[in-house]
Amino acid sequence: MAERAAAPARSFWTLGRREAVWGYLFLLPNIVGFLVFTGLAVVTAFGLALTEWDLLIPPKLIGFANYQKLLTNDPVFRQVMINTVYFVGGVVPLDIVCSLSLALLLNRPIRAMRLYRAIYFVPVVTSLIAVAIVWQWLYHSEVGLINYGLAGVGLPKINWLGSIEWAMPAVIFMSTWKAMGYYAVIFLAGLQGIPQHLYEAADIDGANSWQKFWRITLPLLSPTMFFVLVISIIQAFQVFGQIFIMTRGGPANATSTIVYFIYNNAFVWFRMGYAAAASWVLFAVIFAITIVQTRWQRRWVHY
Repeated sequence: MAERAAAPARSFWTLGRREAVWGYLFLLPNIVGFLVFTGLAVVTAFGLALTEWDLLIPPKLIGFANYQKLLTNDPVFRQVMINTVYFVGGVVPLDIVCSLSLALLLNRPIRAMRLYRAIYFVPVVTSLIAVAIVWQWLYHSEVGLINYGLAGVGLPKINWLGSIEWAMPAVIFMSTWKAMGYYAVIFLAGLQGIPQHLYEAADIDGANSWQKFWRITLPLLSPTMFFVLVISIIQAFQVFGQIFIMTRGGPANATSTIVYFIYNNAFVWFRMGYAAAASWVLFAVIFAITIVQTRWQRRWVHY
């Protein structure tokens, strides 16, 4: 009897091992790709941050001098950090408010809803370079469609991308338009996961639309909102493409962000060690903010 009981156990564990081996084999390409193109790059960047290297002479070990200069003696770095925080503080709330509003509209039972959802998702799958070039023309101070509309209602034209005051808000608005459809799809999935009987019970109790949104939708949508908040902040801190295409960090460094600063130091001025140090500062900032968000979410996220 003992031998008969042991045989199925042996076959079960053999099957389990076989499934695990096949699982790891299927994961192997991704694991190798991550280790080679991400893990190795991270380790290399950490080593480069401790050196002075211009690609022409061998790297020279200088310890933490790059970090010291970044944090104490580089006014340009302080300016790009302020610009980056400005961008994050502007684009993240807009992303959440606009995408949630769009998701609420797309969640309504109206005709041709699938068409509307596809239309709003088009900017997400469109090349960022193409989108940035189109918006660059829309923002043109003389022939741009936006200024044409302002002039049509008697308002003065604005030099959107050429003025210190308006350049960053213009980039923020364009970035929100580009990402709104992506976050709206995530919010839409969260909305469709809320049980409908809760709204029916609220209707019976006489709750109005605002009360249902505040007492049912927002609490049950809080895990989705937390995910969107974390992802949008991480992506906002890494903004680069629209800055590179539309403003090149100008005017007067008004739109220069930390990733654009890293790009210039690495591939324009060939200060590879300095750029690597700046990238690690960016990593530390994003990591710290994510940790704070993870701890803070216990207070307002309802699972």
